[in-house]
Amino acid sequence: MIAILVGAGVSLLVALFGTPLFIRFLVHRNYGQFVRQDGPTAHFTKRGTPTMGGVVIIGAALVGFAASMIVAGRPPSASALLCLYLMTGLGLVGFLDDFTKIRKQRSLGLTAKAKMVGQGFVGISFAVLALQFPNENARTPASTRVSFLRDTNLDLAFAGVTVGLILFVVWANFLITAWSNAVNLTDGLDGLATGVSLIVFGAYVLVSIWQLNQSCQRLAAAGPRCYEVRDPQDMAIIAAAIMGACFGFLWWNASPARIFMGDTGSLALGGALAGISILSRTEILAAIIGGLFVIIVMSDVIQIGFFKMTGKRVFKMAPLHHHFELSGWGEVTIVIRFWLIAGLFAALGMGVFYAEWVVT
Repeated sequence: MIAILVGAGVSLLVALFGTPLFIRFLVHRNYGQFVRQDGPTAHFTKRGTPTMGGVVIIGAALVGFAASMIVAGRPPSASALLCLYLMTGLGLVGFLDDFTKIRKQRSLGLTAKAKMVGQGFVGISFAVLALQFPNENARTPASTRVSFLRDTNLDLAFAGVTVGLILFVVWANFLITAWSNAVNLTDGLDGLATGVSLIVFGAYVLVSIWQLNQSCQRLAAAGPRCYEVRDPQDMAIIAAAIMGACFGFLWWNASPARIFMGDTGSLALGGALAGISILSRTEILAAIIGGLFVIIVMSDVIQIGFFKMTGKRVFKMAPLHHHFELSGWGEVTIVIRFWLIAGLFAALGMGVFYAEWVVT
């Protein structure tokens, strides 16, 4: 428990005091945000605001995790290294995207093909490695079984190990792409994606701590429905470190934002969420805990699909938060109300998770 608190506390302090230093660096280099010309006109004033703040979030989370390992007096587990690899790898893809926007002085960064190749390399390598590295109890970081609150009976390896590996790579990369895009789409208003991420990762701290206390590997304390998660403590530490990093970054990212996380941050956070959901065996539960992210993605899907079919729009603008912005809601009002909705989804997800354990 001390290691979890250290991870959260150190990452919070690093982000809180490191962000203004990074802002000064970005301002000195004129690394500012470029704004879509077809977006809300109120966003034009944000042009030039420093971006790539995700560098601070990633760095703070890594420092916080390292500090927790020092306190725990042990090396990181395979699950932890894989999750951090996924977060950092996707963050690097996002960084290249952000840097391309700045260098070319436009609101579009990497080409869709280049972005897909980068995300695909990181995602595929993560998925393949996640089925390796069995521990002394023969448990690997991930499982070919699709999971909800724990592994279900739906096994992707129903036709053999090779088929299972291929299907798991496809499934894992679907989750990685979905969550990365979800956080990226949510990052449209000051503090929105940061605050929602803080809430979601905070929920995963509690979920992972419960899995640790009811782990099948702690046989003396394990109950009848123990959890087959390989490294629940490290998942809790990573979630706590990311939560702390988001908390410190939000101090500077809240309206009026002095820095944006950019694709560097949104892809990294989406990747970390996908990684934790896969490695904690809660892949479907994540859609409830991160329900606001799902709603925002669906608003974009509905808008595009309905427009292609009918030539008409369901919303004034997608994603959903821009619809309310064009409807006259203030930016701070939208952000706070969306935070509240995110909190309700996180509470619902934790409630479902705990209820399943209680009734069995």
